[in-house]
Amino acid sequence: MDFSGKRILVVGLARSGMAAIKALEKRGAQLSACDEKEARTLAPILDELGKQGIRYYAGGYPEVKRQDFDLLVVSPGVPLETAAIRQAREQGIPVIGEVELAYILKPKTVEFLAISGTNGKTTTTSLLHYILAQAGRNSLAGGNIGIPLTTLLDSISEGIIVVELSSFQLESSSSFRPYICGLLNITPDHLNRHKTMERYIEAKARIFAQQKPDDYAVFNYEDSILREMARSCPARTLFFSCERELQEGAFIDNGVITIKRAGSVQEIARIDEVSLRGKHNLENILAATVMASIAGVSPDDIRQALATFPGVRHRMEELGLYDDVFYVNDSKATNPESVMKALDSFNQPIILIAGGRNKGSSFSQLAGLIKQKVRELVLLGEAREEIKAAVIDAGFRNIHEVEDLQAAVSKAHELARKGEVVLLSPACASWDMFASYEQRGDLFCEMVKSISK
Repeated sequence: MDFSGKRILVVGLARSGMAAIKALEKRGAQLSACDEKEARTLAPILDELGKQGIRYYAGGYPEVKRQDFDLLVVSPGVPLETAAIRQAREQGIPVIGEVELAYILKPKTVEFLAISGTNGKTTTTSLLHYILAQAGRNSLAGGNIGIPLTTLLDSISEGIIVVELSSFQLESSSSFRPYICGLLNITPDHLNRHKTMERYIEAKARIFAQQKPDDYAVFNYEDSILREMARSCPARTLFFSCERELQEGAFIDNGVITIKRAGSVQEIARIDEVSLRGKHNLENILAATVMASIAGVSPDDIRQALATFPGVRHRMEELGLYDDVFYVNDSKATNPESVMKALDSFNQPIILIAGGRNKGSSFSQLAGLIKQKVRELVLLGEAREEIKAAVIDAGFRNIHEVEDLQAAVSKAHELARKGEVVLLSPACASWDMFASYEQRGDLFCEMVKSISK
């Protein structure tokens, strides 16, 4: 697509919006930009746009008219029900996201391998990229992992980009077609935006909607929603499972990660050889392993990568022992299901720090596991009363409410005994107190390191 001279409105001025602006500016588009945040909050960004001669609107969105704009590029954080987007669609003006823009702009010699799901996306994306890189393949990783895809296009002319995709990014995709995609799991999340599970599932299914019969899609067999979803997938489908042997796909056989595909059986590695902890990570490992195998990586290269993969920041990040207590940063756990997987990774008593902004989740199932696995619960943030009510209903009483993360770490340190685990795994988004889960996790790490001083 030729963007030269096209009148384009970029909606949302966070990372992906600014990346889209840079990519489109290079290609000669006539750009405008807008954000609902007030001008004083966006001052550095607006100064930069002004220097580039880009018209901008702050504190809201302009009225969108056919005579003014040929295309809208929307950031994933902007709901598609926003008035500007609704006006564009009513007038037949195309609306795409930054991921869709990157797909349109990428060279044909670059393949996208895409991963989505409610939990485990970042770990699986990072692991798959690590396997490819260790095998000598020219590859990059981007998307929801924190690196806008359009920023990578000038760095790779041939090879693979491994793409982490959120439901927000998939909502605004239309032609996006990965050669290989993987779906890890589907549990309730972001229902404050999607409103219903049906709409959330529909958004996730867009990852394979444009695939062709010569593409591949990988699904978690143990997720009933994904098994059903696979029936409508136009690509060649494979499954992975931690629970059973499969006719074709990836599974565990007598403690060995095994792939059956195209009539052959490959033994990849013993599960005690891999670096990641926890059953949930076995699912991530199986997904990345089978996707790498489809992409042509040898079993030996996959085995070596699985043994040396360093993990992902803010996802079960082991900070080490402080005063004989093991501290773990799991700030990326922004929904209850993710926290449940983290809790199941430990046999030791746990001091759990949780709370933040609820994304529309129920905490009742998590509360039952907290009663089994957690000795003391430290709560903060907007959702602390909701979590408190859920755990009290489950019969758990060791609850400590605090006002901020610093107080939470201090209280956890005070409560923890030798040999126990202090786990930051919030079950909530960070936006009530922090700009991102990364900022929350970074502060947690800083405070934990100060314990020994």
